[in-house]
Amino acid sequence: MADVFIYDAVRTPRGRGKAGKGGLSSIHPQELLAQALNHMAARLKLDKALVEDVAMGCVTQVKEQGACIARNALIAADWPEDVTGYTVNRFCGSGLEAINGIAAKIGAGFIDAGIGGGVESMSRVPMGTDGAMIDGLNEKLRKRLFMVPQGISADLIATMEGITRADVDAFALESQQKAARAVEEKRFDRSLFAVKADDGSVALDRDEHPRPDATPESMAGLNPAFLQLGATPMGPNGETVDQLALKRYPEVKAIEHVHTAGNSSGIVDGAAGVLMGNAEFGKKTGLKPRARLRSIATAGAEPVIMLTAPAPASARALAKAGMQVGDIDLWEINEAFAVVPLQTIRKLGIDPARVNVNGGAIALGHPLGATGAILLGTALDELERTGKATALTTLCIGGGMGIATIIERV
Repeated sequence: MADVFIYDAVRTPRGRGKAGKGGLSSIHPQELLAQALNHMAARLKLDKALVEDVAMGCVTQVKEQGACIARNALIAADWPEDVTGYTVNRFCGSGLEAINGIAAKIGAGFIDAGIGGGVESMSRVPMGTDGAMIDGLNEKLRKRLFMVPQGISADLIATMEGITRADVDAFALESQQKAARAVEEKRFDRSLFAVKADDGSVALDRDEHPRPDATPESMAGLNPAFLQLGATPMGPNGETVDQLALKRYPEVKAIEHVHTAGNSSGIVDGAAGVLMGNAEFGKKTGLKPRARLRSIATAGAEPVIMLTAPAPASARALAKAGMQVGDIDLWEINEAFAVVPLQTIRKLGIDPARVNVNGGAIALGHPLGATGAILLGTALDELERTGKATALTTLCIGGGMGIATIIERV
C-alpha cells in the first residue's frame, strides 16, 4: 500500500438547521459543496483536473440531496467534466467513510488524488424526509428485531452503564465551554471559510449553534427529549418504544431518560472536503502534505443499543496501525449524544483531557453526512496548532456500526 497523505481540509460554518432561520438555510446543498470545493481549489491554486475522484457523504439522499449530490456539486462548481463524483451513506459515519474510500483508492494505486467529504442541509432536507427510519420499514425484520430511534438507544446505554443525568449534563457543559474557547482563540479559522449568498454577500462566516452562555442550571432545567417517545406505542402488539428496546435487554427494568436537547448533538447545515493524494501528487503540484493516514477501520455492534461501536472500531484501527490507546494525542469522538464519548472513554481507558478538546457536536452541531470530514479537519488543525503527532476520529453509526480513522501529522 502506498502512503496516503492529506493535503488540505476545508469546511463551511455550521448553520442552524431550521428552515428560513439558519444562516445556510437559503443555500442549496449542492452549492454548499460547490463552495467548499472551489474554496479549497482557490487557496491551493489547485489544478482541478488532477483530482481523479470525489466522494461525498450524505445521509438523507432525497429531494435536493437526491440523485448524486457529489457529481452535481462538481458540475455546480464548474469543475472539469472528467472529474467524477459519487455519494455514500453510512449514516452518521458517511463523511469519514467517503474520506476512507478515497484513501483506499489512493493507497491501492488506483488513483493519485481525490477528495472525500460530505454535506447535509438539515434545514432544507430534514431527518426522516426519506421516510425510511433506520430499518427501511421492513416489517419482517421488525418482528425479529426492532431498531428503536437513536435517542432511546442513547438512554439505554446510559442506563446500562450507570451514566447519570448529571454526568451527561456535565459533559455537555464542558463541550460548550471548550467550543467557546476554541472560537475565541480562532482555532477553527484555518479550515473554516465564509459561505456566500447568490448576490455575493456573506451568508454565514461562523458556527451558529454554540451556546457559550450555557450554565449547569440551564442544562438541568431541560426536559428529557425522549421520554415521551419511549412511551409511544409502536410495536406490532402495541408495545411502547421503551418496551421494544427492553425486549433485547430484559435484564434492564426501565430506561432512564437522561438525554435532552442540551446534551445531544445539534441539528445544523454544513459541508466539508478533505484533499488526499500520494507522494507523486505532492511533487507534481508542489503541495506539502499536512498528515498521513495511518489506518482506517469499521466495526459492528448490537443494532438495538446501536451506538457502542466507536470503541471496537477504534480498537481495530489502533491494532491495524500497531498502536495503543495512549499513542493517540487527540481523540475526536462524535458527540451524537453525550453518552457516546463517555462510554467510549470508559471502554477504552482514554484520558478525557485528550478528547474533543475544542468541543464537539453538542456545542457545534452534527450535519450528518459532513460531520466525519469536519472532525478529521478539526483534528488535523489542532495537531498543527499544538505540535502534537497523532489523532483518531471516530463516530457512532445507526444500525450498530462504528468507524475510525487515525492520522499522523507530517
